[in-house]
Formats: sequence, structure tokens, C-alpha cells
Amino acid sequence: MKKKKLAGAFLSLTLAAGVLAGCSGGSGSSEKSSGDGETIKIGVNLELSGGVASYGQSIAEGLELATAEINKEGIDGKKIKLIKVDNKSEASEATSGAIKLTSQDQVTAIVGAATSTNTIAQVQIAQDNKVPVISPSGTSPEITYKDDKLNDYIFRTSFIDPFQGTVAANFATSEVKAKSAAIYIDSASDYSKGLAAAFKEQFIANGGKIVAEEAYIAKDTDFRSTLTRLKSAKPDFIFLPGYYEEAGLIVKQARETGLDVPFMGGDGWDSPKLIEIAGAKALNNTFITNHYSSGDPDEKIQNFVSAFKAKYKDKSPDAFNALGYDTGYYLADAIKRAGSTDSEKIKDALEKTKDLELVTGTFTLDEKHNPIKSATILEFKDGKQVFNTKINPE
Repeated sequence: MKKKKLAGAFLSLTLAAGVLAGCSGGSGSSEKSSGDGETIKIGVNLELSGGVASYGQSIAEGLELATAEINKEGIDGKKIKLIKVDNKSEASEATSGAIKLTSQDQVTAIVGAATSTNTIAQVQIAQDNKVPVISPSGTSPEITYKDDKLNDYIFRTSFIDPFQGTVAANFATSEVKAKSAAIYIDSASDYSKGLAAAFKEQFIANGGKIVAEEAYIAKDTDFRSTLTRLKSAKPDFIFLPGYYEEAGLIVKQARETGLDVPFMGGDGWDSPKLIEIAGAKALNNTFITNHYSSGDPDEKIQNFVSAFKAKYKDKSPDAFNALGYDTGYYLADAIKRAGSTDSEKIKDALEKTKDLELVTGTFTLDEKHNPIKSATILEFKDGKQVFNTKINPE
């Protein structure tokens, strides 16, 4: 997922590339492995504080559960050791964290960041040092593939933005039976704009009409005037691909203005704080595309839910918990198949992943390092996420 851009990110990346050229794993190096013979050091570069700390903290919980399970048997006699850094929900901190993890801690691979911007801030460092980075929830296509070039050390566990937008449009037309829709985006968020563009294209292709398009800016708190304009356009459906902080306020204020049509968002809505902000009643008749549902009856999912509740005092796992958990198993599977803690061999194994059964879906990697997997539609009912349906890739 993509949060705010930071003006100094590219300068930080340029400086980091120069600093790291003389560190481990640069061009011309042989193998890069990490560990003391008994452990496999995995870096964790997550948003543990700051604006989207809810995402990073949830990923960390899922990853820790997976690590504990994996370490019961170990990998070829070795145990995984997680080395965490807090990127504070800022791209510059994500860059600094990647530098520390690769040059000082000499990790085998990095898990994180949660957002696309904070993942992109690590790309050049990972590429120069030949250390795989796996973002559990970064959905921007440009994380792994940009300007017709593959970032071959960068991976993800989540599906990408265009897939979410397309799934949402198909749901709006086939399930909600919407003939018209309005789109309301965060104008500063590439995540929001990416989902909206895919939704618009598919909704029109399905025969629908876009009757209004409006925008807000992250950290806005009063949306009433815009919502009044949207109401006057009389849409059957409103697509709101943003983050939970603003989405919660928008839905709350929409209901207060009498705008009662269905709203739908993406995985950026998925936080317990959304319900606190919007209120349970306001969220009725709203939907999101997401990576999984704890209410899905699939046996693998229910086994994960039970294990998570046992570890975290009966807390129900959200999608970011599940993505963190799956990322741990995705990486462990690659290390096993590589038969080595060498970062380059692990990279090769990661990109050859095929039909790996994970909680968020059976997982095969495509040529752009994007998972081919299913998406889940969730509906909010009286303050609870309820499993609606699962959409498989075409």
C-alpha cells in the first residue's frame, strides 16, 4: 500500500547506494549469507509507530507467530532470528533501516515495509547488496517492476492495486447491481489513485457510468461539502480507495448527510480503528477487497485463526496479521528449497515459487514478482467484518 511521498527519499536512496557499494554483497561479490551457524538472521523493517503503525504492528504479530512455528523444527538445523527496525511510517526511516540491516546486521533477507512508499525506499539498497526484500502488503506495481525493468531482489506477498480495483468494479456491477458510481480518492496517494483508475476502467467496461469524481487530501477531517456534491450526483455506489483514518470519517459524515448508498474500499480500510472512527452503524452497507477473511471456512485459515488467538489472547487476526504470517512461510519455504542461507540463492528460490498453499491463497509468482492469488470481499455488519465471497484470478 502506498502512503505519502517524501521529498528527500530519492536523495537518501542515492546516498545509500554510494555508501553501500563498499559494503557486503555489492557488484562482483560472491555469496552473501547470514547467521552464526545456528541462526538465520532476517531483518524486519516495519511501521511499528507513526501514521500507519496499525499495519506494521499487525504484520509483525503474524510474522512472529509463523517464526515461532517454523522454529519448532527449524530449517536444516537452524533457527530464524528476527532483527527489527521501526521505520516510523516514513520513507527516510525505511531507507536508514535497510542500510542498518544490510550493512551492520548482515541479514539474509528483509521483511517489510507495509506500505509501498516505504518499500520502494529500500529498493536500491536491496539491489546493490543483493538482499531479498519481501513486502507483505505493498500493492503498488512499481515496487517490483518499473520502467520496463524488474527489481529482481524485490518481492511481495499481497496482490497488486489494479487487481483490487478490477475486483471492486466487478463486485459493484454483478453483486450490488450498480448502474452508476462515484469515485472519491486521496489525491496525494498513488495507492488510492491506482485502485481508482482500475475501478473506473472496469466499471465502464461493465456498462456502468461514472457520475462524479472527487478528491481529498490525507489528514483532512471535514468532508461534508464534497459529500453533499456526491449526494447530488445520485450515484448507486461510491468507491473510496483510501486509508482507514480518512475513510472512517468520510463514511461517518456521509451517513450524517443522508448519503446511504453502498461504499467500497480496498485493503487500506482494514484496521480495528476504522470501526472506532466511523461507528458500527455507519459502516453497514460498506465493503472492502481484502487478502483473506477470518470467517472463511477453509481449514487452513481456521487453523491459523485458532493458533493466532491462542498466542494473542483471543484476538481475531486481520488481513495484515495473515500477510505477515504468510510472508514468514513464503521466505522459509524459499530458504528450504535453496538449501542455503545465501541471499542470492534464496532470491532464486523466491522467484520460482509455485502453488505454495498459504493462508491468503495458493501462491504462484509471475514474471514481475507479483503473486497470482485470490481476493476476498468482506462486508461490514454491525461493526464486524463478515466474509462475503472469494474472487479467484482469471
